[in-house]
Parts: sequence; structure tokens; C-alpha cells
Amino acid sequence: MITGAASGIGRGLARRLSALGSPVAIADIDEDGLAKTAASLSGRVLSRVLDVRDAADQVRFAAEVRAWLPAPLAAVFNNAGVAVTSSVLDAVPEDDDWLHDINFKGVVNGTRAFLPILVEQDDGVIVNTSSVFGLAGMPYQSAYCAAKFAVRGFTEALRQELRGTGVRAVTVHPGGVTTNIARNARMRKDPLGLGRTREQMAAQFEAITLTSPDKAAMIIHRGVEAGKARILVGPDAYLFDALTRVAPTHYYSVIARLRSTLGARRGEAV
Repeated sequence: MITGAASGIGRGLARRLSALGSPVAIADIDEDGLAKTAASLSGRVLSRVLDVRDAADQVRFAAEVRAWLPAPLAAVFNNAGVAVTSSVLDAVPEDDDWLHDINFKGVVNGTRAFLPILVEQDDGVIVNTSSVFGLAGMPYQSAYCAAKFAVRGFTEALRQELRGTGVRAVTVHPGGVTTNIARNARMRKDPLGLGRTREQMAAQFEAITLTSPDKAAMIIHRGVEAGKARILVGPDAYLFDALTRVAPTHYYSVIARLRSTLGARRGEAV
């Protein structure tokens, strides 16, 4: 089962798993994108328009998936996510609430809906997508970081509760992946005061992403199959992980210098 399957990493996972012969249940609030994903799959698929914020509907979908699957449920990928760009000073509470309800509560809802199935089987894995921004705090991403840190803490706590069972909980920390998340982000104004539009900021983000959605899907799938509890996606994810360990209060100074160097090479503000 994969949420956020209308595009990006979710679509990549659906295509990869379907190509390997697995039936896949896919969900997203984007009906058109979800239909395109479903049409691109080679195997058996259950497609459902779903708002991950709706806990009751997630429970209903879990029941549908359980009845539809020809075999035990192998994995649940709680992957849906959105972004908000703002300083803390200028943050709009409604935007932050929107993000938290999807990025964190959506993961909690999906976990609570599907976990009983896995526990009854005593087999399977919950795979929750955090971010490198769940490892490090970044300016103008306070809401996103807070939600992704929460996903990390929630999943790690769940992992300990599942010790001694056949069910696993995995946290995924993608670095920069070329998806639509930046283009679909909520942004009231350029937080740096440079007058950049959402499209310009998204283009700058995409210019420095290092991983395609299909490659991210491959890394995640291989990590799950290898029994990893935490999966880092992309070389930048390994950099973030190392910096937060070596310089837990000064990592951003290094990151800022690297971003400045990359921006200077491209003639862009980053």
C-alpha cells in the first residue's frame, strides 16, 4: 500500500513493485495523477482517491485493501507529503496546520489503520517517509522540519514497541529528490526578500536535487528488503546524517557554505 502515489517517490515505488509482480494498492488526493500512475502499472492495482488527513477513511481503505489482496500485506508506505516555505516570524498558522495534518497526522493515520493487519499476520513492514529535514533543522522550513522530526520520533518509538514481533517499522530520510513538492508548496512571499516566485524557487531546488524518483524508489525498496530500520536516500542524505552527528549545533554553517558555493557556480541565490 502506497500513499502519495500520484507522483514522485510514491509513483516510483508503485511502478517498481508492480513491475516485480506485486499487487499494489495506491492512494492519493490527486485523482488525475493517481489515474496516470494506475494506468502505467503492469500488474494488479487497487486505486483509491484518499485524503490522508481523514483517519476514518484510512481505516475504511485498510479494510478494502485487506479484502482485495490475494496474499498477506507485505508493506505499507506512508509517503504523502507537502511543503510550506516561510520564516517562523511570518508563518501563517493555517499553512502550518495544513502541512502537519498531512505530513505527520497522515502518517499516524496510515500507521494506525494498517498496523492491525500486519500485527495479526505477525509479518510485514510499516515504511514512513521522513526527510533529511527530519535530521537537521533548516531555515524557512520550520513546519516541514517539525513534521518530519515527528515522523522520525513516532516511527522510532513504534519500532521499539514491535521488538520481538514479525512486524518492522522503517524510517526513510530522502535528500533532494526531483518531485513536484516544491512546485506545490504553500509560499506567501520569498522569505529571503528577493522577490522570487514559487516557480523560480522550485526551479532552484530542482537544480540541486541529486536523486530521481525512480532511483529513490529503488533505494527504498532495497533498504526494506535488506531489513534496514533507517534508509538514507541520496548522497546528500548521507552528508546531512554525518554533519548532524559530527557538528550537532553547527551543521548549518557547513551546509550554508556548500549551498553558497553551488549557487555561485550557477549564478543563483540559494
